[in-house]
Amino acid sequence: MPSAPLYFDYAATTPVDDRVIETMLTCLGRQVNFGNPASMGHAYGQSARDAVEQARQQVAERIAASADELVWTSGATESNNLALKGIAQGLGQPGHLITSQLEHKAVLDTVNELERQGWAVTRLAPDAGGLIQPYDVQAALRADTRLVSLMAVNNELGTVTDFAAIGQRVRAHGALLHVDAAQAVGKLAIDLQAMAVDLMSFSAHKVYGPKGIGALFVGPRARGLMRAQIHGGGHERGLRSGTLATHQIVGMGTAFALAGQPGDSEHQRIEQLAKRLRDGLLALPGVSLNGCATQRIPHTLNLCIEAPGFNSAALASELALSTTSACNSASNAASHVLLALGLDEQRARKSVRVSIGRFTQQAEVEKAIEVFGRVVAAGSVALW
Repeated sequence: MPSAPLYFDYAATTPVDDRVIETMLTCLGRQVNFGNPASMGHAYGQSARDAVEQARQQVAERIAASADELVWTSGATESNNLALKGIAQGLGQPGHLITSQLEHKAVLDTVNELERQGWAVTRLAPDAGGLIQPYDVQAALRADTRLVSLMAVNNELGTVTDFAAIGQRVRAHGALLHVDAAQAVGKLAIDLQAMAVDLMSFSAHKVYGPKGIGALFVGPRARGLMRAQIHGGGHERGLRSGTLATHQIVGMGTAFALAGQPGDSEHQRIEQLAKRLRDGLLALPGVSLNGCATQRIPHTLNLCIEAPGFNSAALASELALSTTSACNSASNAASHVLLALGLDEQRARKSVRVSIGRFTQQAEVEKAIEVFGRVVAAGSVALW
């Protein structure tokens, strides 16, 4: 039986860390912490509630927020929906919203819905490096701008938005800033006490936690405006009803507690692996980097392979990677991010995303370089 391909798709999802699994198991089964966190009248419910609140504190500490500013959700998609729709409803009258052409579909599709409801929308184009610059946001602000939504780290390019500088401009204008930070935890330092960010979305499965659980940071400027999108019991201080999934929440708390920070040993190791991978792949003929070469996380590379006969499917048996983001893969459409970057459809379809993480090993990086070299060479002679 052939061996499984080497995993280079950490930007799509990360394997759950064994230490996370261990803590989740303490909430599964009748001999452990199985109670309903909302059943406060007995010890089983109280124990589950304590576990939920400990996890909330763990997530809050990683992002320098207060625990009571976090709302549990099913993931970043729900968090994005709650942030944008919840604030839009709380504001009452439609206004002007700024986002970008590079955002995840969970933001773009939600913005499209708000536009149908009467909101005016500006979708900023990136610069040549795939960045949304603070001065472009500043220039787009209008008297009726109420909300700005931008991602911290682009899920396809790995480029980093200077959302701290953007937040200062947005706050001075009197609008609210929402940041999709699904790809940022463990890769960027996040300090919500110091940053002018009003709403921030998170997902556990991008940081070695389980799928199906996320959180939304709701800062003090947004709290009074937020309106729930899921009703039925008033859980999470009325902002997100539904029985809390204790095991998933505990897993997310542990994952965030284990998340690295720039400068720590894990981050340094990934930087070294990423440099070797990037140098090795960019040395191949016809391979170029999509997106800014400097303002980026090391974990994610997006490469255009312009060998005439190159076919990304030839990589699939040996390397698990993406030809587009997971949210676009079902439609087989060319990446909207790469098209916004200025690539034509042919070049966008010849691009691949390679992403590494906690469990990537040096030998795997060397193997990936060898596989790419073989496939690119085959593509270069395929039309002769």
